[in-house]
Amino acid sequence: MQEQAAPRRKSIDRTANPADVDGISPGPADKKSSQPGGSISVLAISNNRRYNARFRIDYNVFLGVLDMIKVLITDKLAQEGIDLLNGMDGVEAVVKTGIGEDELAQIIGDHDGLIIRSGTKVTAKVLSRPGRLKAIARAGVGIDNVDVPEATRKGILVMNTPGGNTLSAAEHTMALLLAMSRNVVSACNSLKGGAWDRKKYTGNQLNNKVLGLIGLGRIGMAVAAMARGFNMKVLGHDPLAAPADAEKLGIEVTDDITRIFKEADFISVHVPKNEQTLNMIGAAQIGMMKPTVRLVNCARGGIINEDALYAALAEKRIAGAALDVFPKEPPEDSRFAQLERCIVTPHLGASTEEAQIEVAVEAAQILVDAIKGGPVRNALNAPSTAGAMPPLVGRYAELARRIGTVVSTIAPGQIKNVQVQYRGSIAETAVEPVTLSFAVGLLQKHFDMPLNMVNTPVLARERGISIDETKNTGAKDVAASFSAKVETDKVTRTVTGSVFGGTLLRIIEIDGFNIEVTPQGTVMVIFNDDKPGVIGAVGTLCGRHNINICTMGVGQKPAEQKAMLAVSLDKQPDAKAIEELAGLDFVNEIYVCKLD
Repeated sequence: MQEQAAPRRKSIDRTANPADVDGISPGPADKKSSQPGGSISVLAISNNRRYNARFRIDYNVFLGVLDMIKVLITDKLAQEGIDLLNGMDGVEAVVKTGIGEDELAQIIGDHDGLIIRSGTKVTAKVLSRPGRLKAIARAGVGIDNVDVPEATRKGILVMNTPGGNTLSAAEHTMALLLAMSRNVVSACNSLKGGAWDRKKYTGNQLNNKVLGLIGLGRIGMAVAAMARGFNMKVLGHDPLAAPADAEKLGIEVTDDITRIFKEADFISVHVPKNEQTLNMIGAAQIGMMKPTVRLVNCARGGIINEDALYAALAEKRIAGAALDVFPKEPPEDSRFAQLERCIVTPHLGASTEEAQIEVAVEAAQILVDAIKGGPVRNALNAPSTAGAMPPLVGRYAELARRIGTVVSTIAPGQIKNVQVQYRGSIAETAVEPVTLSFAVGLLQKHFDMPLNMVNTPVLARERGISIDETKNTGAKDVAASFSAKVETDKVTRTVTGSVFGGTLLRIIEIDGFNIEVTPQGTVMVIFNDDKPGVIGAVGTLCGRHNINICTMGVGQKPAEQKAMLAVSLDKQPDAKAIEELAGLDFVNEIYVCKLD
């Protein structure tokens, strides 16, 4: 499709208020903005309150330069999405598929928006001269092909369409469950080979069987609803937190994931791939399962350890497995394809015509909405709000995010309750950005998409996670402090921090241990017995592994004969170093958290 000639530009008075220009509204006004005409605002809601984060798009510049919004499409997109764009007033879709990095870098600055799928690589080179580009929409979920940090630096919004493939992925899961239980693939191949063997391929019903779901996000919940239609008993576990309406859907929620391994007839995983979930089902977990169990992975390759799964299938210790995803795609070997007990498909979870249409239409709509100053949805990055905050609030927001990351590391398990408290001078300010920043740090590792102040409230609400916030203007020990208490099904942790001199971030207390450590780089937290030689032994072992200790906080509870170390390191310890540290006779618990 060739580009159409641009319409003649209107003459626009740059001193006019954007709201006075026909057909375009700036959205919520930013009364504090020093820029004439205001700016687009992103609204983030927390506890029924809102604040504005100013975007880079100034309406006077926007209106003075452009009359037609041009959206570049560089991957194959359902025609319905293209038609939607061309049907919008003042919007033109420009389709140029199959172009390389150099050509894309040359033309991208002539367009206001970009819609891609997985084929186009939006690199730093592509974004080096962004021109009038304001937003990128990924028609789909994964954004590995977009340099999000570079887009953020250039003030370009990046969005995706995570809900568009929910039903397709859930239906594919059910298709694989049915195909396994009724031996559909092997029976089909047998008949095509000339055999007629009904007895050999006798299957099992789904009715009254136990389906174990690991991960109760959008897709997991959709699978549960479909499984209930087959009268299956659904046993669900989520590493983060179960949605509030899970039990209303007929899911028996369990905090103990081993129940799923021991009781389920079918197990399906629907969690993101991260440090917590990588190889979460291995030889030990498979060893707990029934010999009649069947496993499904339509989430991410590597959640089920492939070597352990292959051995269990080859040795006929489990009844079957179905894999739609692999650690490397396409897979480097075909060993699973050679097993009769295993069904393999080439990542078809989202590959339905309906899903392609839905993500195309959604990508087109959210992209134009954002460019026109409407609601921003599914944002994977967000403009920095530090410049729009009072300096004290900005520093506490950064401290809170880092504390959230620390808490997410030292408080394993399902989140049950979250409380934050502000004391002293920070309690006299509008702290919504600080609470949201803490939530970003706390939840980030549980999602395979970047979290920010725009999407975090939505994702937390879906999982039934709320944050109780209290303020006390009376200072305690320091002039101001931020404290977070998180209760999981395994442990309760409290971390307190403060900003010294208006700039220096410090953690000053963990679980009642008074310490002082800088939350930057890699932080290692050790809970230990209070005895002589602890600091020397830890320092010596770190030195042996060429790890430098930057700052160290030591806390003691003499009455309990317990102590803790919190140290910031110049690099992350490898698995061998952590194993050796954990093996020291005084160490009770050890956690390593990467903050930068």
